[in-house]
Amino acid sequence: MTNGLGTLRLQELIKWVTPAVVLVAILVVLALVNRSSAPAPAANPGDGTSNLARQSASLDTEGQIEQLQAAVRAQPDDAQTYALLGDAYYQRARETGDPSYYTRADGSFAVAIDRDPSNVTAATGQATLALARHDFRGGLGLAESARRLAPGLASPYAPLADAQIELGRYGAAARTLNRLVRLKPNLTAYARISYFRELHGDLHGALQAMRLAVSAGAGSPEGEAYVQSLLGKLQADQGRYGAAEHAYRQALAINPGYPPATAGLAGVDAGRGDFDAAIRRYREVVERLPLPEYAIALGETEAAAGRAQAAERDYGVVGTEIRLLKANGVNTDVDLALFEANHGSPDRAVRLGRRAWEQAPSVRSADAYSWALDRAGQIGPASRFSAEAMRLGSRDPSFLYHAGMIARGAGRDDDARRLLGRLDAKSPRFGPLYAPRAHRALEGLG
Repeated sequence: MTNGLGTLRLQELIKWVTPAVVLVAILVVLALVNRSSAPAPAANPGDGTSNLARQSASLDTEGQIEQLQAAVRAQPDDAQTYALLGDAYYQRARETGDPSYYTRADGSFAVAIDRDPSNVTAATGQATLALARHDFRGGLGLAESARRLAPGLASPYAPLADAQIELGRYGAAARTLNRLVRLKPNLTAYARISYFRELHGDLHGALQAMRLAVSAGAGSPEGEAYVQSLLGKLQADQGRYGAAEHAYRQALAINPGYPPATAGLAGVDAGRGDFDAAIRRYREVVERLPLPEYAIALGETEAAAGRAQAAERDYGVVGTEIRLLKANGVNTDVDLALFEANHGSPDRAVRLGRRAWEQAPSVRSADAYSWALDRAGQIGPASRFSAEAMRLGSRDPSFLYHAGMIARGAGRDDDARRLLGRLDAKSPRFGPLYAPRAHRALEGLG
């Protein structure tokens, strides 16, 4: 292997992890538009891919679905074709935000497994789908089953690493990522290594891995735009807004209209105070890919611009979107807990945050739960869960904001100054609604 992380060792993967945190939880975010939505591990000839799969690769996802639907009608006993159709449905869900494609993917994978219980493409697809729906324990079991079917193939190791991280087993996840990058040093591996490093505050290492993901390519415009957008987010989180804008524009040059990149540019616009441009871009994204994350960002930008009525209207869209996701098996507790804490009922936020923590004790669920507790006036528990959220050294701007504000409310002024000071210095434009609040809080601490 000649690529920069091709010879990555386990010790290098976890070199920033102190012994004290080796057994505690961390998170890979598994929402459709976030880091865990890296393109699913694609089957390849070594995975038993048929000529049909290679022929489909030249088509867009809708074309692939049509071709594969015709193929399963012609050969209803062929398990691999059903598995590939499931992959195509999953990819279409990524592209459209329509969770009904999850249900279709689920059905196709089930038929494939019924036809051939040893089909590794379908088994890996089931694991990936479970994780996309935030069924982390189910996804772990399915990923382990897929690995047992084909321990020498790369594809099962990506969902296995995601599940291990999500459930706090990140020592095991480091070993899995080490195995994955040795088997196949590609976008799938590098994007996950990047996030693993980012979780531990190693932003330089995260950028290094993400640049390797960009260099590795994805074989599809959506995949390449995906990694460019993640690169933009990493740059923005470090306050490198010019570099972030460049990465987002590169993503849009590859895949015009790509929602994560358009939303990234909207965030850059909002950060510089150009609310009209930001709102226009966010609305374009919401109309194209109606996910809660984008509707919330639109509403918060409208609120920052003084358009309270428009903000409330768009916050109302969030509930409809979340109900649609839940109807198709997607667990939204963490996102909904944060939304309720910021814009709804703190008591309901606490209930959702507690449930999210119990289901998957990760830094992300700890962050959401801590913020819900703080908004509900439960300062002591909020401080304890804030410590859980920050114990890996995350530099995520929202984590820093929540932790800093909780420390301020608890009277821990030195901690608040340190956390909010780091946020103000490194990510001063992290959000049009919350960045000014963080700055005012820091000034108030003297």
